[in-house]
Amino acid sequence: MTAPLSLNTQAILLLTAPLLAGRREGVEELLSLGDYNRLARSLREAKLQPADLLGTRPAAKEAIAAGAKWFGLPRLEKLLARGFLLSQAVERWSSRAIWVVSRADPGYPRRLKAKLKEDAPPVLYGCGDATLLNVGGLAVVGSRHIDDALIEYAENTGRLAAQAGLGVISGGAKGIDRAAMSGGLKAGGVVIGVLADTLERAALARDNREALMERQLVIISPYDPAAGFNVGHAMQRNKLIYALADASLVVSSDYEKGGTWTGAVEQLDRLRFGPLFVRSGADAPTGNLALLKRGAMPWPEPVDAPALMRLLTESHERGATIADQEELPLSLHKEQAPYGRQDCIPLPSANETLATPAAIKSAPVATMTANSSSTVSAAVLWQLVQELLRRELCEALTEEEIAARLGVNKAQAKTWLKELLAAGTLEKVKKSKPVRYRVVGGDRLSL
Repeated sequence: MTAPLSLNTQAILLLTAPLLAGRREGVEELLSLGDYNRLARSLREAKLQPADLLGTRPAAKEAIAAGAKWFGLPRLEKLLARGFLLSQAVERWSSRAIWVVSRADPGYPRRLKAKLKEDAPPVLYGCGDATLLNVGGLAVVGSRHIDDALIEYAENTGRLAAQAGLGVISGGAKGIDRAAMSGGLKAGGVVIGVLADTLERAALARDNREALMERQLVIISPYDPAAGFNVGHAMQRNKLIYALADASLVVSSDYEKGGTWTGAVEQLDRLRFGPLFVRSGADAPTGNLALLKRGAMPWPEPVDAPALMRLLTESHERGATIADQEELPLSLHKEQAPYGRQDCIPLPSANETLATPAAIKSAPVATMTANSSSTVSAAVLWQLVQELLRRELCEALTEEEIAARLGVNKAQAKTWLKELLAAGTLEKVKKSKPVRYRVVGGDRLSL
């Protein structure tokens, strides 16, 4: 059973999604990404949300007027009148355990919002534990048509990443993608598949069932779950793979053609979301060698998990900006003093429970539990709390919501918030009651 759609997500689906089991009828009326971004900006300026477009809500007239100035009233009304189609589509998705999240929802992957901003898809479809989308890790990509030796190479790379506690991110296509994902799953790691087509089929596939149920695997797509293969979709989803990863490896690429080449060039020339490595050596294809000339780094073939972690840590330290460092997983951060006060805050008392949030359960760091908290220094806990709050507070949350996400009581959350407010790390958002908190300079993209 999937969670009910928020009103914002319902509105965004009506405006942007086919809702016809992947068929193409009527898609010329749908809002493109650029169209939706213009509408979202208009709504924000009017202090409205997509949900305000629906039905007889008090702000519906003003919201529709904000959109009609861009796209005309008949087009908006036609799209918003597709409620019956939406209900049918939702029933179909729910029967396949497919969830839907929009940019207006708190559960939308923070990495996509922070890195892609308005290029982030308005809607994501997925199956599996959505919290895994924030763990980061190593993206492994490459060509579909490869020999058995490269299949084994990609599988071993996925296994090594999982053994290092890193997520494995790939595109789910046959060849390199599936081999790397398979290696990560066999090693018990977290795997993220960003699909360009047929999410429905992948969600029902027997090979994926156990990993989905065990919360090892999450598969997502920005395209209709029933949509078939489309070259443009395959090209466009590449940026999502790179945005969800901390570093990336191209195992095999054609030269100046294909999705692997296009995605890697975009990452090197424009996106620059993290280090991009390329398999080199005597048997490397022409595309790999050309990517090295464009600025990619040769993959030094780490032999074990510690070697892999050292490689990624050193590559970030050499080339990452301060902004890039904010995106690193906890295991790749340099040891640093906490923000604000240099002394330690109180640890939870003996009768308090320090629950481990899902984002940290799956992240590549040592897990802390209530039983082990007494052996963890307050400085380490303080640093972990700050990292958690930087991740969680891209959107504004109340004290109660923050306490729930951190697994502590409200008094402890309030103490931490007070420290971070004094240090200038957080800010209060007072537009509505109760007061909410968010990271200073954090992402403002909310629709």
